[in-house]
Amino acid sequence: MNCAIYKGSRKEDHYLYVEREDDFARVPEDLLKMLGELSLVITLELSEERRLAQADVRKVMQSLTDQGYYLQVPPRPELGDNPLPERLLR
Repeated sequence: MNCAIYKGSRKEDHYLYVEREDDFARVPEDLLKMLGELSLVITLELSEERRLAQADVRKVMQSLTDQGYYLQVPPRPELGDNPLPERLLR
């Protein structure tokens, strides 16, 4: 599975994964606004054998298939496994 990873100008250590470079059609507008201007970091070929530093590759691939994007956020232990505001999860 192809994947393009972007960094936003407004949120440090937040990365947006999408299937195709510059294809944000399935990314919620509120999320795009929250991230600010996006800069391409890298393109990757994802597979279950590939390891990612900060994310479970299976979860990333599933999210890309189901939602069209995956948002990697810095770990925040006080929020548990759900660091996104509820309104962005819908």
